[in-house]
Amino acid sequence: MQTITHWINGQYAEPGSDSRFGEVVNPATGKTTARVALAPASTVEATVAAAAAAFPAWRDTSIARRTQIMFAFRELLNARKGELAAIITEEHGKVLDDALGEVSRGQEVVEFACGIPHLLKGGFTENASTKVDVHSLRQPLGVAAIISPFNFPAMVPMWFFPVAIAAGNTVVIKPSEKDPTAANWLAELWKEAGLPDGVFNVVHGDKEAVDALLDSPEVASVSFVGSTPIAQYVYQRGTAAGKRVQALGGAKNHMLVLPDADLDLAADAAVNAGYGAAGERCMAISAVVAVDSIADELVAKIAERTRTLRVGDGTRGCDMGPLVTAAHRDKVAGYIDAGEAAGATMVLDGRQVTPDAEGDGFFLNPTLFDHVTPEMSIYTDEIFGPVLSVVRVAGYDEGVSLINANPYGNGTAIFTNDGGAARRFENEIQVGMVGINVPIPVPMAYYSFGGWKNSLFGDTHAHGTEGVHFFTRGKVVTSRWLDPSHGGLNLGFPTNA
Repeated sequence: MQTITHWINGQYAEPGSDSRFGEVVNPATGKTTARVALAPASTVEATVAAAAAAFPAWRDTSIARRTQIMFAFRELLNARKGELAAIITEEHGKVLDDALGEVSRGQEVVEFACGIPHLLKGGFTENASTKVDVHSLRQPLGVAAIISPFNFPAMVPMWFFPVAIAAGNTVVIKPSEKDPTAANWLAELWKEAGLPDGVFNVVHGDKEAVDALLDSPEVASVSFVGSTPIAQYVYQRGTAAGKRVQALGGAKNHMLVLPDADLDLAADAAVNAGYGAAGERCMAISAVVAVDSIADELVAKIAERTRTLRVGDGTRGCDMGPLVTAAHRDKVAGYIDAGEAAGATMVLDGRQVTPDAEGDGFFLNPTLFDHVTPEMSIYTDEIFGPVLSVVRVAGYDEGVSLINANPYGNGTAIFTNDGGAARRFENEIQVGMVGINVPIPVPMAYYSFGGWKNSLFGDTHAHGTEGVHFFTRGKVVTSRWLDPSHGGLNLGFPTNA
């Protein structure tokens, strides 16, 4: 069986005798396709050491040369992104079109990072004081650790590493052990693009590897995406060790539908955003907030569309693939049980499924609940599966109050043809990313991605100008060249004159 191992200092490293291994499973078939080495702390230390050793030379590499390598990486990725999409589908299970979309959205951040020279410019003030000049710099931090989740094995790391590398940092990625191959594929592509050895490294593992990265004195920053409890853990442990940390957590994304909305458009959006990638997206819509007067019609339209979806192997042109593991499939099915027991109206039951697939994959059909109330677990918890809940409200004010009361604040949307209501919504809603007639408002790479409340720990979002500032730190230089008239002793505090 193939063994997936670490990429350290420009080459694959053999697992040590103290390594443990995890299984990599194709979720559409249930078959084990490889084993992945789970790094002990010693392997993580060696990986970080390689990145730290490569940092001085990469930091001092000209911005022009860094940009050339970034462009070369972009061209290689664009030419071969179909290969990466196929890897994602095999190990994660999402359908090929969705996997290709993931790669394309990640590529947007690579393209953003190609413009890093403009974003690293400092400022200059001549003669701030008599014959004294002041200028500012933005300089890289050092070793940047990236801990990425299973649901976007290419896009989420690409939220971070293009900006980190372009800014002059070196990188250690710890991908999910559930779908590890994408990170190795990206490492090989960087080498082909001309990136020096040690600048991009991949270490596979579980909690032991994560803790080693969080504790390492040579890691300067940590970027994390995952569940809220783990995001909080990463933030607390990483900052306690003196690191910069951006830890993006979970979500419970709402879509408010007003009576004047185009209900066909809203129903399409609810199905697309609720069931795409089997609901395994941090930006998935999991709660449709429908105003009472149109709720019956909207639910009927959502159900009609959902019944047409074909579930199966992502390589067969299906609409929705499997969940990532058998354990997660069973957990999501447990939420469906709980919703039914709590008294929600079961419109579509996803527990009975005959997928278009061979073997014993981890499938559920899309599930639709109506008359969901805020105390039910299918509303309070991030299910991370193809379960869509409809919550009914009297009107706009009740809908906004419901969304703002939720402890998560990642993404939200409003569907309306009323410009005044939309403008009021974007001002009043306490959520980091807002869509107006757009169900999954993932920003373009030149804006920043991130939520509020329990969806983000730290004060810096991913990519965009916030990402550039996260991976650099400011320095201000005050200079005066030799001038005899400024000689002599003066113990007073310097003043500007």
